[in-house]
Amino acid sequence: MSEQITGRHFLPLLQPAQAQKHVTVNESLLRLDGLVNLVLQGTARVQPPAVVEGECWGVPAGAMGAWEGQAGRIAIGANGGWVFATPRRGQRAFVLDRGAEAVWDGQEWRAGALTLGPWGGGISAGILEAEVAVGTGAVAATGVEIPSHVLVLGVTARVVEAITGTLDAWALGVEGAADRYGSGLGLGVNSWSQGLLSAPMAVWAPEELLLTALGGAFAGGRLRLAVHYLALRVPDAV
Repeated sequence: MSEQITGRHFLPLLQPAQAQKHVTVNESLLRLDGLVNLVLQGTARVQPPAVVEGECWGVPAGAMGAWEGQAGRIAIGANGGWVFATPRRGQRAFVLDRGAEAVWDGQEWRAGALTLGPWGGGISAGILEAEVAVGTGAVAATGVEIPSHVLVLGVTARVVEAITGTLDAWALGVEGAADRYGSGLGLGVNSWSQGLLSAPMAVWAPEELLLTALGGAFAGGRLRLAVHYLALRVPDAV
């Protein structure tokens, strides 16, 4: 720790015979208010939003305006403007727009990171969520793709607008495995599916989720889907 800032979060310290001590104290408190139990609104936005007191953002490369030159830092809304803090490797934050906890690896926020090796390798837990309108016919494409090179744990679903048509029930799966993530699923609002695989499945190429009508055809409806998976990260390039 230097005589002017703290060693971990670089908070300004009071100096002997310093005038306007409240300015330094208030700046430290504002940074702490953002950093304690850190929640980031997002980590990809390059244009600063309107300031909301206490809201924090991860500043990405290429940031503009009031964030220019602050890439890799944490922007904290304070007093109608921004104060900035520097994250340390291993620091955690919950990233709201990703719906996941993230770890700062020294270069970026890794959403869902469970481990972080000294050379950058690790394992992450991921979730891909979407709300989709149910199409018509015996099989309805969702437009939701399971990512490539992941280990899928399962897919969950919730009906948010009743599924209509001549069908009795429906199944959730992919091409060649129509009911992999559930079958005999309900049609009414708040019907749900917890399509947990008996063993995690490696997916090497993107796979689109498909809805299959059982005993008839789809006419409409809306549901929310969530793909749950693990991903491996190779060590950083040298």
